Amino acid sequence: MEAVNMKKTDPKIVVAVDESDESMYALSWCLANLISQTSTSNLVLLYVKPSPPVYSSLDAARYMFSTDVIVALEKYGSDMVNTVMRRAEAICRKSTTKINVERIVGSGDAKDEICNIVGKIKADTLVMGCHDYGFFKRAILGSVSDHCAKHVKCPVVIVKHPKQI
Repeated sequence: MEAVNMKKTDPKIVVAVDESDESMYALSWCLANLISQTSTSNLVLLYVKPSPPVYSSLDAARYMFSTDVIVALEKYGSDMVNTVMRRAEAICRKSTTKINVERIVGSGDAKDEICNIVGKIKADTLVMGCHDYGFFKRAILGSVSDHCAKHVKCPVVIVKHPKQI
């Protein structure tokens, strides 16, 4: 029986990014430690923005928000996406390795959306920063990284920012 050379496809690494220094540090750490120097890697920058508020015609709170306010909030969300992605792409450009960078923007609850997208695109690894909220804040808000580590099907690397160590 003859051996067949199967070329493994280049790995797909997803880095969840947001406005925080922790997520940008996780991206830098990923580029320095996980990206191969010898082959091209596929890096996906994933940002999840909160869902826009939905108001029904029977909702009294709707009258508190004029169309201008809603448009301004949506513009702010789009501006935030662009700002975060520009910061992340600037970090990627500093890397000396060969990487293909893709941007994905999700909308909704971050922990669920990250898990869904990582599964949908069949990522090989998920990299996330750690906000290190502490016991009480984590108990109330929940931890996105803990949730993702328990629910995605690929390895998860949670990177702590040096200021947390």
